[in-house]
Amino acid sequence: MANRQSISLAEFLAAEGVPKSTFFRWKALGLAPRTYKLPNGRIRIRLDAYEAWQKSLEEPQAA
Repeated sequence: MANRQSISLAEFLAAEGVPKSTFFRWKALGLAPRTYKLPNGRIRIRLDAYEAWQKSLEEPQAA
C-alpha cells in the first residue's frame, strides 16, 4: 500500500471513539479537523490536519 496521507471519516470516528453526529456538531462549530470531500461524496481528513487538530487539544504541562 502507498504511503497514506489521509484517513476516512470512519477511521477518525473509530480512533476518537465518537459518533458521527458528534463529528458533524464539532464541524459546524469549527472544532473538527479540516476535511475534504471526494467526488463520490466520502469525507477524508489529511493526516497532517488530524495531527494538528490533536496537538491543538493538548493541555499545557503542569509546572
